[in-house]
Amino acid sequence: MNTTTADAQSATATDHPEAGPLRRSADERMLAGVAGGLARYFNADVTLVRVVIAALALFTGAGGALYIAAWLLIPADGEDESIAEAWLARHQDRFRR
Repeated sequence: MNTTTADAQSATATDHPEAGPLRRSADERMLAGVAGGLARYFNADVTLVRVVIAALALFTGAGGALYIAAWLLIPADGEDESIAEAWLARHQDRFRR
C-alpha cells in the first residue's frame, strides 16, 4: 500500500458525519418517525429500514412490537424525553406509594 492509497482510505473513512443521538424523525415520517430516525442514525436508506421492519412484522411478528417499543422509548426530534419517560415523570408519585 502506498501513500496515495492510504490517504484515499483515510479520507473516505472520515467523510461520514458522526451519528447524532437517536431520535424519531419529524421529516421522514409515515407513522411515528421511527424508521426515519433509525435510517438517519445508521446512515441508511429509510426505505430499506421500513422494508426490514415490515419483514420482521410479517415473518416473525416481532416488527410490530419492536416498532411500538421504539415509538415509546425513542424521543422525537426537538424533544428531550421519550413518551415513556414523560408518562413515568407524570405518574411518579403513584409508584412511590
